Amino acid sequence: MKTLLLIAVIFTFGLTRLNAQTASSAKATQPASIANPNAPKAKWDKTVSDFGEIVQGVPKEAQFKLTNEGKEPLLIQTARAGCGCTNLKYSQEPVLPGKSTIVAATYNAAAMGQFSKSITVTTNADPNPVMLIIKGTVVAKK
Repeated sequence: MKTLLLIAVIFTFGLTRLNAQTASSAKATQPASIANPNAPKAKWDKTVSDFGEIVQGVPKEAQFKLTNEGKEPLLIQTARAGCGCTNLKYSQEPVLPGKSTIVAATYNAAAMGQFSKSITVTTNADPNPVMLIIKGTVVAKK
């Protein structure tokens, strides 16, 4: 009798474990959320701006055009330069569907030699930030 009861308990425990694993596996295969078809969609005209050679001490500006190809307003949540040698200008206003805005990055060109600087931009269109790059070579004044 005790043996029969022990076998029933083990069998029930085994079925419970099997069912719990199946339920969690089913949850893992389902998408976490359904994408919003009206969400904003960020489209950059470029992500790299090569200045070529620029004269030392003469700041140079790169402009990156951001267009909202979605159906809801696009917001620039954060924009950060990788160093203090690069200044940023961008609009805090929402970019309406079909409209564009400019993210301007000005490099101060103080140090001679090659440079490659990054600007990290996060929008409400994608949780992953976009990396914009400005690069070139600073040469001496002639």
